[in-house]
Amino acid sequence: MIKFGTDGWRGVIADDFTFENLKIVSQAIALYLKKKKDTPRVVIGYDARFLSREFATICALTLGANKIKVVISQNYVPSPIVSFNSLKGNYDLGIMITASHNPAQFNGLKIKTPQGAAADESLTNEIEKLLYKGKIKSISWEEAKKEGLIEVKEITSCCVNFLKGFVNLKKIRKLKLKLLVDVMYGAGDKFIEKVISPSSFKIDYLHNEFNPSFGGIHPEPTSNNLKELIEKVKKYNYDLGVALDGDGDRLAVVTPKIGFIDAQVLLPLLAIHVIKNRKEKGGIGKTVVGSNLIDEVALSLGVECYETRVGFKHISNLFQKGLICIGGEEAGGIGLKRYIPERDGTASFLLLLEMIAYEKKDLESLLKELWKKYGRWYYQRTSISLKDMKRKSLRKLKIPHHLLGKKVERVNTLDGIKLITKDTWLMFRKSGTEPIIRIYAEAKTKKETVSLLNLGKELVYAL
Repeated sequence: MIKFGTDGWRGVIADDFTFENLKIVSQAIALYLKKKKDTPRVVIGYDARFLSREFATICALTLGANKIKVVISQNYVPSPIVSFNSLKGNYDLGIMITASHNPAQFNGLKIKTPQGAAADESLTNEIEKLLYKGKIKSISWEEAKKEGLIEVKEITSCCVNFLKGFVNLKKIRKLKLKLLVDVMYGAGDKFIEKVISPSSFKIDYLHNEFNPSFGGIHPEPTSNNLKELIEKVKKYNYDLGVALDGDGDRLAVVTPKIGFIDAQVLLPLLAIHVIKNRKEKGGIGKTVVGSNLIDEVALSLGVECYETRVGFKHISNLFQKGLICIGGEEAGGIGLKRYIPERDGTASFLLLLEMIAYEKKDLESLLKELWKKYGRWYYQRTSISLKDMKRKSLRKLKIPHHLLGKKVERVNTLDGIKLITKDTWLMFRKSGTEPIIRIYAEAKTKKETVSLLNLGKELVYAL
């Protein structure tokens, strides 16, 4: 079945995500565009997954057969590159062939709006309504090139050049840091280095070779997937380690002593920098599974904290409405005002370097100051396969009155079921990108967070 989820359409290669199904989706996109404009233009990128280039080519040919002019990247690129080109190149849509952080057997298609944002439900619903409507058109590569319908082009340098002016490179280049970058076999490549060069940085890489199997791990920057990065940062005394997910729009950071640091901590820390040092105006955007630390920082800064459903497309909407100057999701995606209304792992890390340069303190010192002022929250998540479920509906979940002896004061059903006590929370949500139920928890101690997750599993298995 072809169905758009939290961020695009994804499926298992050769099962749901096939060349034929991609032609059906591409034809629907063509019909959508032709309803809007006689001669639309589309930019297409693709990641380093198995058959991504071939899938991108099929998509381009189907659009070209519908007399839509297509620019296709000459090499694999991170998703933010397509968003940037969609915005700055005045394209009518951007298309990215990627399954983001999903396991290697998946691939997918993301749609970017002319504003560079993730397509929301109103757009993808229109496209879904056009599936199977009419005959799928086709054209050969040679004919499409001859008619000027397809152009293969380098699409990264425009974004790299923009980022050189977006952050304060003069300050960043004064830093002398030893970095270890884990590309996770994805499309992140050497974009950080391209922006800051020339510099006094020493940059080494992990997993930056082409490997569509992702070395047997999910290309998602979680602590479980970054054990080698964490170990090597500590062992070889790197100042910082950074990991980018499969399509380069999410990140996590590692330090020698503290270890793994996710977006639940990076977002509020960067928010302080953006509002204090860069003097940006606006609130902070987070999803319903965002840390309470984000709310505490927003309150201290005197700005609004906006809460959305899970999925960066909802954060994108806040950017487009001019409500926020920074926003992010728990899975590592952070977006920034005056750039694109989308997440970008590279841009977020550049902003982190800028913050270190402004504050003249290392990241571990800044984190200790943050936790001393606001307290420390411990967030974790786990998941349960739907195959393990007796029933698949969370609506049948038995809501407890207490969580580990603490009264449930509020139930948030914005996106799933979130049980909230005075200083903890536990949430259940069916994933929009994988056949799993996610369980999220946050508390003031690691032990309590783990206990909450175990309780969550018990409640789900009791369905």
